[in-house]
Amino acid sequence: MSKLKRFTDSLPLLMALSSCLRHVCQNVGHPLRIKQVFSGLASDKVCGLTTKKNGHDKSWKTQHRKISSHLDPDLSWEESLSDMVTPLWRIGYEEQLKKLASQLKELSKNQVEITQTPEELCCTLHPIVPSCYEEMIHQSPLNSCLMFYDGGHWREIIVRTNRESHTMAIITFHPQKLSQEELYVQKEAVKEYFTRGPGAECNLTSLYFQESSMTRCTHEQSPYQLLFGEPHIYEEILGLKFRISPDAFFQINTAGAEVLYRTVQELIQVEGNMVLFDICCGTGAIGLSVAHQVSRVFGIELVEQAINDAKWNASFNGISNCQFYSGKAEVILPQLLSSLEEERSLTAIVNPSRAGLHYRVVRAVRNCKLIRTLVYVSCKPDGEAMRNFIELCCPPNTQKKLFGEPFALMHAIPVDLFPHTSHCELVLLFKR
Repeated sequence: MSKLKRFTDSLPLLMALSSCLRHVCQNVGHPLRIKQVFSGLASDKVCGLTTKKNGHDKSWKTQHRKISSHLDPDLSWEESLSDMVTPLWRIGYEEQLKKLASQLKELSKNQVEITQTPEELCCTLHPIVPSCYEEMIHQSPLNSCLMFYDGGHWREIIVRTNRESHTMAIITFHPQKLSQEELYVQKEAVKEYFTRGPGAECNLTSLYFQESSMTRCTHEQSPYQLLFGEPHIYEEILGLKFRISPDAFFQINTAGAEVLYRTVQELIQVEGNMVLFDICCGTGAIGLSVAHQVSRVFGIELVEQAINDAKWNASFNGISNCQFYSGKAEVILPQLLSSLEEERSLTAIVNPSRAGLHYRVVRAVRNCKLIRTLVYVSCKPDGEAMRNFIELCCPPNTQKKLFGEPFALMHAIPVDLFPHTSHCELVLLFKR
């Protein structure tokens, strides 16, 4: 099959996928309607598209289910959403409340159902920790910080909770021009509040404090300071125990993540002699979950804390055929690929952030003739990731240094990791 024909075969699927995603993102008012819209458009426009949505409407689910070899969610998928969703809490401000009120009014015009009373919520978040944090800020002599140029210090609190209800909280604080002595006083006040004061009811497993004058920064840029408690929390997925640091990426929906990882396993069709690259691996969850079925696993991740967790996870679970590397994938991947020329066939899994893969990573994967199978897990497929899809499937392009044989998009499976929202993970299988 010619390279041009392979691309033209994939092009309708890519275009249909793009159209489907764009339509869903623009036109689905109520988050719960995404299952109907996504599944309907996918069935009509995208061949081989399978929906893995957790529906409460059994009649709809039975009516629209496709016969497929892919695993259905197990019973753990039916867990209460309060055990699966960890929110990013921000402080309430009058400006935000006004904006929220206007948004609710607009949604009401569009006949979107709004749940306003706590007892009606299907998704119980973490009301205690942010409420205590907000109360602490009211008692503090320092102001909260919304816009950096307006001053203020107290920013957001991130809450991470596992299945055993162990809770890690991370407070972000803008130091402005405070001295180290003044910062120490504030940290001690926070510690006192959450250990002996009203915040003790949160029963935190650990509390971290990060001084940051940037919107987002890593542990290397501004260290997470443990004020009290355990340095990590732990979670079990598919029979493996994973250590989670404050800076490490880990899926917040544990039951949904198990469905996601099983889906990836099915798509790559694991074999005993397979060499697997887990790119943007986080704490190594995907690679470690298939390690016992393959020959070797190489994990690459930018966040050093996550790689330390991945190495600990491999050791704790008795897995010896995994190697993890910390750094930029666009730098490490070509080096690893050049050292594996003797391998017969390689499989790659990529799980990037919303920004998608760096173009050099796409180039390295595309130009490595030994990579015959690629699974792309995208949390925002209608964004920059679409550029990655096209570059993987387009004819060779000397200007972009894409010399390798193009991939063909074979299958796309949405997995609902974010119930009651419009967001959806998409798992795509590329082969050549």
